[in-house]
Amino acid sequence: MEVIRERERERQMETLINCSRVVPKITSVSRPKFTNTQSLVSLVSRRASRAVIVAAVAVSAFSSMSYDKELAAAKKAASLAARLCQKVQKALLQSDVQAKSDKSPVTVADYGSQALVSFVLERELPSDSFSLVAEEDSGDLCKASGQETLQRITKLVNDTIVNDGSFSVPTLTMEDVLRAIDSGKSDGGSHGRHWVLDPIDGTKGFVRGDQYAIALALLDEGKVVLGVLACPNLPLASIGSNRLHSSHDEVGCLFFSKVGAGTYMQSLDGSSPIKVNVSTTDNSEEASFFESFEAAHSSHDLSSSIAKKLGVKAPPVRIDSQAKYGALSRGDGAIYLRFPRKGYREKIWDHAAGCIVVTEAGGVVADAAGNPLDFSKGKYLDLDTGILATNQKLMPLLLKAVRESLEDTPSSL
Repeated sequence: MEVIRERERERQMETLINCSRVVPKITSVSRPKFTNTQSLVSLVSRRASRAVIVAAVAVSAFSSMSYDKELAAAKKAASLAARLCQKVQKALLQSDVQAKSDKSPVTVADYGSQALVSFVLERELPSDSFSLVAEEDSGDLCKASGQETLQRITKLVNDTIVNDGSFSVPTLTMEDVLRAIDSGKSDGGSHGRHWVLDPIDGTKGFVRGDQYAIALALLDEGKVVLGVLACPNLPLASIGSNRLHSSHDEVGCLFFSKVGAGTYMQSLDGSSPIKVNVSTTDNSEEASFFESFEAAHSSHDLSSSIAKKLGVKAPPVRIDSQAKYGALSRGDGAIYLRFPRKGYREKIWDHAAGCIVVTEAGGVVADAAGNPLDFSKGKYLDLDTGILATNQKLMPLLLKAVRESLEDTPSSL
């Protein structure tokens, strides 16, 4: 049976390769001039269609494969990590927050979450070829100044494992925790399977007590085949500009997707999952959009210009992390815009899980030129200008508005 499965896998991959050759990839990042609006609309419509076609090809090539065990392990890993993060956020100490070399914050929860996810995946899915592409490493923890922090992380990880009760393992040592964190040093790529993890996406939001997500995805031959988003502070009810911080909403969402199987949401405490879908609106004036809470993470001015061209009337919903992808997948809003500063390189762990959660819910995720995101090149995404997510009906209009806004204010990024 294993030989038969392997042959079927090879046949599916050949299909993907052959189909991908039929769909030309848009590699140019130049901004052509258009003589009329009709030609512009025609171009962006074709590019939006190509993003949909490429996604459909990937789905057809991998949908016959199960990934059930992998998805179950990913959900368990993300849920356990969420418990650790919730415990830390409730009583966050100043000493729990440090600054990395790029000035971005990192907390004991980031490290603990990464160690837990690595621990669960390696035990639930034993493999000699385990590969994890993750944000953190143990460099600072190995220093003399990091020993007290490492002790706290080790206790948090062990307490979470014991309280869960699923694993009969000896107490993890500090060395065990360091090894688990550093199992995330893989570079990923287009061959084999690679887990992709952001142990806390939205660390600034986490520190503020706001939104964050544990984002975990699996790449198979460079394609995202499953994704899980644990969003401990996201309300189970739909959010909007006037509901985001309501104290009456039950919070804690787990979104999960498997290629060809749709997107589902359940509460982090384990309620029955429900299937979710992106907004089906085709009227941009009725659409609302998500963007980053931090202005440094995405150009709010450019987003405002795009929204104006679309006729969007609702104010933007600004929240941290890939929780935006989760909210978009269930139709809370219709558009997600991200335009980071010039020179910034997007990391795959910031979008892999969110991308499949939205696409399996019926949406489209592309760069500002309409190209689908390519997660097969290693740790970074090489793309044009920014990232857009919406439904298939609105994407051509959104691409047109983006192109026009960029031409109106070329120095906006």
